[in-house]
Amino acid sequence: MNNFLDPAILFFVFGAFAGLIKSNLEIPQPIARFLSLYLLMALGLKGGFALQKSGFTQEIGLALGLAIFLAIIIPIIAYTVLRTRLNNYDSAAIAATYGSVSAVTFITATQFLSNQEIPYGGHMAAAMALMESPAIILAIVLANKARVSSTSKAQSIGLSKVLHESFTDGAQLLLLGSMAVGMLSGEDGQRIMAPFSIDLFKGMLAFFLLDMGLMAAKNFSGIKGKPLIVLLYALVAPLVHAGIALVLCTLLRLPLGDTILLMVLAASASYIAVPAVLRHALPEVNPALYMGMSLGITFPFNIIIGIPLYSFAAQLLR
Repeated sequence: MNNFLDPAILFFVFGAFAGLIKSNLEIPQPIARFLSLYLLMALGLKGGFALQKSGFTQEIGLALGLAIFLAIIIPIIAYTVLRTRLNNYDSAAIAATYGSVSAVTFITATQFLSNQEIPYGGHMAAAMALMESPAIILAIVLANKARVSSTSKAQSIGLSKVLHESFTDGAQLLLLGSMAVGMLSGEDGQRIMAPFSIDLFKGMLAFFLLDMGLMAAKNFSGIKGKPLIVLLYALVAPLVHAGIALVLCTLLRLPLGDTILLMVLAASASYIAVPAVLRHALPEVNPALYMGMSLGITFPFNIIIGIPLYSFAAQLLR
């Protein structure tokens, strides 16, 4: 209940309500883009400052390695399950969406942990960046394999182009660049940037989640008329993926805060980076399908229910 009454979450709920009643309330796209870049920059700076203090340890290496493993195994599981009910292209697109991550869900989770006074490592921002691309690459490989084995005349998408788009994405570069700035500038940089990266953060997040609520309401209709497995997967997959992350984190004895964030990352679904690549790489798939699932169902579920639920489950096993 405390998480639900958080102002940022309430603004998300309000935005979803405004979208459902078809209000003309909207956030201009350039402002929404600026808010997204601000949140990533602030998160990167926080992570860089924290890494400068802690240094690179074996524990950090384990967390980053597990993040990459999750980014590989989740889309494989997703594709295997979905292709029993959907065609190869739809299955690959959804696998990429759910194998990748949602930066806003992650940022909201970090705010939740701060409110609950649960510490987490600054390296988790790097974990999020590392989990962005593997699922996209796997999905394109699977889709190209399907094209080769079919009678379709569609040409396979060059993997080199996908790799370039995945690893040079502006948002991801900003996140990593901000982390580097934070690590190089250290405590002096943290003191100078505090009014920007700390004091403004909560208000900017609330404003951005208002826009996310509006977008979620608009994209929910994307799953109308789709097979039942689409709806079920959008609701069940986050819980299963978070459960896999929880088991692995428990076996590796990762700290509570890092465990919760890895659960959130595993449970989240991309609605920015993946659609941008899939529009060109998988033109056979209607973007309304994976956008409706990730932004219309999974994102609201994680923001309102998932984050506190994953935190509760992680603390229960301590």
